[in-house]
Amino acid sequence: MKIGLALSGGGARGFAHLGVIKALEEFGLTFTEVSGTSAGSIAGAFYCHGYKPDEIVEIVSSAGFLRSVRPAWSWTGLLNMEGFRLVLQKYLPENSFESLKIPLTIAATNILSGRVAYFDSGELIPRIIASSSIPALFNPVILDGHVYVDGGIIDNLPVRPLVGKCEFIIGSHCNPVEQRIDFKNVKEVMERSLLIAINVNSGISKTHCNIVIEPKDLGKFTTFDLAKGKEIFDIGYNHVKSNFKQLDFQLNQQVRDTNI
Repeated sequence: MKIGLALSGGGARGFAHLGVIKALEEFGLTFTEVSGTSAGSIAGAFYCHGYKPDEIVEIVSSAGFLRSVRPAWSWTGLLNMEGFRLVLQKYLPENSFESLKIPLTIAATNILSGRVAYFDSGELIPRIIASSSIPALFNPVILDGHVYVDGGIIDNLPVRPLVGKCEFIIGSHCNPVEQRIDFKNVKEVMERSLLIAINVNSGISKTHCNIVIEPKDLGKFTTFDLAKGKEIFDIGYNHVKSNFKQLDFQLNQQVRDTNI
């Protein structure tokens, strides 16, 4: 059976994808195709390259990785990704989709056309960076004359590239909306507004999944809680182990959304 795995964006909450993948592997699952947006594209690229989930957590939690985003001092964005690019080159030296052990599709938003773009060939690292470039916070990425920003704006759970290729699709979504909010905290209000907008397009994508995995406990973490990566990883892992069994991942399953 061909199994597809779609990984959402979500900043630091993307560590949960790695816990989810580890748990699914322990159920005996292997993936034919993987797709990802933003944090999901990072997790997907490392995993499809051949790194194990625990290895990826160690890499992304390292001081060098966390320091890899540097000030840009430009009008187009507050931060650039040059340090991030160098770190990716260290761990993904082949820098191509074709070198990956599992086929990967990455979603990014074409800011000029207002449409989503799906990448599955050519240079890998520029596409990861494009997919992860949150507007106004990170500089947009220019590829072949087009300008790209974070894929989550249009498709935060990129299931579409898996439809028709896979018989069974699992969606790992790490953006639950926390019910508590400090309305006097501008940062919290902005992040919550973005999450609400993203969840609209994710809702459509979920209908194409046989199973959707979304740990509710992730709602207490912010996009930039990178120092809490291991805790977030454990939440993803324990959620799958507590709420699913191997029999759930069968072809005749209907959509199961753990939000309910």
